[in-house]
Amino acid sequence: MHDDHLVDPTTKHTTDPFPRQEQRPPGLTSEMHPLPDHGEQSYRGARRLVGRKALITGGDSGIGRAVAIAFAREGADVAISYLPEEAGDAEETARWIEDAGRMPLLAPGDLRDESFCDDLVNRTRSTFGGLDLLVLNAAHQRNRGGIGELPTSDFEEVMRVNLFAPVFLARAAVPRMRPGSGIITTTSIQGFDPSSRLVDYAMTKAALVAFTKALAEELGPKGIRVNAVAPGPIWTPLIPATGWPDHLPGFGQDTPLGRAGQPAELAGAYVYLASDEASYVSGAILPVTGGRGL
Repeated sequence: MHDDHLVDPTTKHTTDPFPRQEQRPPGLTSEMHPLPDHGEQSYRGARRLVGRKALITGGDSGIGRAVAIAFAREGADVAISYLPEEAGDAEETARWIEDAGRMPLLAPGDLRDESFCDDLVNRTRSTFGGLDLLVLNAAHQRNRGGIGELPTSDFEEVMRVNLFAPVFLARAAVPRMRPGSGIITTTSIQGFDPSSRLVDYAMTKAALVAFTKALAEELGPKGIRVNAVAPGPIWTPLIPATGWPDHLPGFGQDTPLGRAGQPAELAGAYVYLASDEASYVSGAILPVTGGRGL
């Protein structure tokens, strides 16, 4: 007897090689081939986040969009931050939030700017009447030919987006978060199994693991949980904007599941960590890697 409800994870999404393509950072969804799946047609909410007020950095596209759609369908109002040049992607995400019957907040700006991070937290709180879910997701990466090809200006940008901004945002948000609130960072398999071609990005993702664990220890007594999701190779605009077009045909095919992941396949992990179902989970790093070990 066969169970027709089973889904083979090796073939759930495309296993075809991705075509060579390249974009200027930060990358746009509309220019990707094929388009990613953010769960627009597949994610079904179960009222696990009703009444929550969420802020997701990098919420315009990729993993951020998938999480925004899922959070909205679970009952949360969702603010998303993004760069001004990503406005088209952000407006599409906002339409999906509205389609779920929830309130979107579009907040363009540069996370490298400390004052913008402070204003982002304050604007979210004033618009929604609070902030109880903070998803520190935005990141920047570029292909590096070697340590000698890492310009200081690029290094500083990666550090400020991937590390400084989470500190700025958490510092602004935590004093105003109530017991039952949660913070979720997006780290990466690169934080555990780094590639030399992503040396600065991998450094930041390893640091976010330490940040997550240290913050969980600090905030646990206050009833605020802090966790992380560690994605593997996921098909988002960040990938064609990394500067490695020759790498794309094999992207994700070295995982045990034999393919790259789609943003939609991350959404459930964030929802779980944000929900009361994870009430005894803090300081955890949840891998979504296609079988690659941390």
